[in-house]
Amino acid sequence: MDASITPSASQAVRRELPGDFAMWCFIYAELLVFGIFFLAYAFARARNVELFNASQLELNRVSGMINTMLLVTSSYFVVRAVEAIRRGQHKRCANWLFAAMGLGGAFMVLKLVEFGAKVGDGISMSTNTFYMFYLFLGFFHFMHVLLGMVILGAVALKARRGEYSAAEHGGVETGASYWHMVDLVWIVLFPLIYVLH
Repeated sequence: MDASITPSASQAVRRELPGDFAMWCFIYAELLVFGIFFLAYAFARARNVELFNASQLELNRVSGMINTMLLVTSSYFVVRAVEAIRRGQHKRCANWLFAAMGLGGAFMVLKLVEFGAKVGDGISMSTNTFYMFYLFLGFFHFMHVLLGMVILGAVALKARRGEYSAAEHGGVETGASYWHMVDLVWIVLFPLIYVLH
């Protein structure tokens, strides 16, 4: 192979995984864990379809849809933040990240209201198998949203201080990659728990 081709080929491969490689290892591990939980949910559901269908009807789908829109929009804001820092606009990058965090915070508040309503109705993880998965998966994802907001907050503060540039912005891409993973998991979780019968 021509030596002049090799560097550009390796750069093209590197561009497919923006940000830090260690974060991608963590993301893949997290996706594997969520995938195992989703398979366990599907297996349990197949063994008790009527219970799962009846319990699903008690969920607030409007709340779930609003949360979906909040996270999808927040991911769009994160994309805009990455675009901004690639143009060297560090303050605009920070503003987009703070906006994404605001939507993430709205997601968390709405989710807490939803959980609170279920607890107020006397529902817990021991109510039935469906609610065990609903509460566990919802809380597990909630904690990932919280961690994602901490990561975005740290990145936004560094961006605001001008610690990233058009040439050096791997931290922004790393934080963005994690946030997109959180969004992707919810995009699978929402129809699985709230919609599919």
